[in-house]
Amino acid sequence: MSQNRDGFTSTFGVLVATLGSAVGLGNIWKFPYLTGTNGGASFLVVYLMATLLVALPVMMAEIMLGRASRANAVTAFEKLAPKNQKFWTVIGYMGLVSAILILAFYTGVAGWVFAYIFKSLSGSIHSTDPATAKAAFGAMVSNPVQALMWQWVVLIGAGIIIMLGVSKGIEAVAKKLMPLLFLLLVLLCIRSLTLPGAMAGVKFLFAPDFSKITAPVVLTAVGLAFFKLSIGMGTMLTYGSYFRQEQNIPATATRVMLADLSVSMLAGLAIFPAVFAFGFEPSAGPSLVFMTIPAVFASMPLGNVFMAIFFVLAAIAATGAILSILEVPVAMMSERFGFSRKLATLISVGIIGLFGVPAMLSSSLTADWKLFGLNAFDLFDFISSNILLPLGGILICLFVGWVYGLPQLKKQLSNEGQLNNDLLINAVFVLVRYVTPIIITVIMLKGLGAF
Repeated sequence: MSQNRDGFTSTFGVLVATLGSAVGLGNIWKFPYLTGTNGGASFLVVYLMATLLVALPVMMAEIMLGRASRANAVTAFEKLAPKNQKFWTVIGYMGLVSAILILAFYTGVAGWVFAYIFKSLSGSIHSTDPATAKAAFGAMVSNPVQALMWQWVVLIGAGIIIMLGVSKGIEAVAKKLMPLLFLLLVLLCIRSLTLPGAMAGVKFLFAPDFSKITAPVVLTAVGLAFFKLSIGMGTMLTYGSYFRQEQNIPATATRVMLADLSVSMLAGLAIFPAVFAFGFEPSAGPSLVFMTIPAVFASMPLGNVFMAIFFVLAAIAATGAILSILEVPVAMMSERFGFSRKLATLISVGIIGLFGVPAMLSSSLTADWKLFGLNAFDLFDFISSNILLPLGGILICLFVGWVYGLPQLKKQLSNEGQLNNDLLINAVFVLVRYVTPIIITVIMLKGLGAF
């Protein structure tokens, strides 16, 4: 690593920072509601298979490319691609655009989570009536001042952490937040599992009914596995560039995947037993967290406290993911244009904030600003999730499988022969070269409505 380039300082720091990137609102919010709307345990089985066949190989490939290049997402492909094939840098630029579009709405959702911490403590959403919770949520997102204010609270907080650097900022914060996240989730699980009727939720999550597995369910599970681990937007590649040289990439990626899966399982155990215990529908959809969960926790003794803990948990998960995505444009600007880290962060936060204005006002002032029938919030989500991320994943697979090649893959994933893992590397190569790009292509075509 360049002497002037920051990086992670310990093996544990690498693990928790990478896990912080993977764990986000996708675990606390998206995983439970997609599991609830797609059949519970049967969906979980398909999701586990998709994680192994899709997410894990691409994650290893991204991290490997980052460490091999010791560079940002664009410069990495300039360094690693053949001299006459510099067009592969388009992957890095796609990651940059994806990062900006995702943060334009993701920081807003994180802002809602932070707002709900205070709403929980104040008692303003303390009601067993889901309609009351729904009205409170609608009032918040349709208020332009509140929507923008909470987004900027998140952006400024993330910007301050990023300015501190990789080791003193990202790594230091991740070391504190990730263990706390697991602790809070375990406490919530214990409370949820002790409710009368909670076992119905456990059965829903772990007793599969394979008749519920359909083609759309498979595609949804594969898509969740791919997008939940921050793949295809340059984050894992950027974090990989900060990896220690002796870090075992396959082992680290596998641990991150398993820990990420554990967070999702704990989130499911915290939510579904409580949902079933109080008679709510597990298929409530995206409103499960912001509308149904407040009503569920309000029914419990010390409900306000547990509700606040839940949203603190969600806020912790969101922060780690935001830091990893924000690092993509910051690293790119500071390394390619020579900007100081502080200036690169300020520019990145400013650009994201500008894009965030129409996204956050999509429920109020800009509700009628639509393109292809989508408001700004949904449009940014669609472009990034359905086009840029899957396309980036496909291109990474093609680059590693057909350009970078098996000899270089073996060199990097075996730490130049120090690790005896040839069988694993060969399996990763076959997946990345043939299987995974085909699966991701199917996801992308499904997302675009091709079938």
